[in-house]
Amino acid sequence: MTNFRLLRFDPITDGRGSLTALQNNCEIPFEVKRIYYIYNLADNVSRGFHAHRALRQLAICINGKCRFELDDGSQRESFVLDSPDVGLLIDHMVWREMHDFSKDCILLVLADQLYDEADYI
Repeated sequence: MTNFRLLRFDPITDGRGSLTALQNNCEIPFEVKRIYYIYNLADNVSRGFHAHRALRQLAICINGKCRFELDDGSQRESFVLDSPDVGLLIDHMVWREMHDFSKDCILLVLADQLYDEADYI
């Protein structure tokens, strides 16, 4: 099994718009303990450049787009997130870099652990 993969969510869409519901241990394959989002990014900024010892994350670009470069030591892959009904599941011990943020990007990240500076590599 790979240490990172895309997850597709089933939005409910009608004439009013779209709604996507995510639940712990269902669409999100863990219990969420922390939520944060990245937005209002400066031009040509890149973020990440770290891995986590234990933390698992699900990244969803709910507006705009960005590109992830992931490396688990045996494979390196690039993913463009540009749809709110697709999430990128990132397991622990995966190096991550985030690039090419659009001006309107809002990147939502759900994590299975509370913030712990000692977890960063």
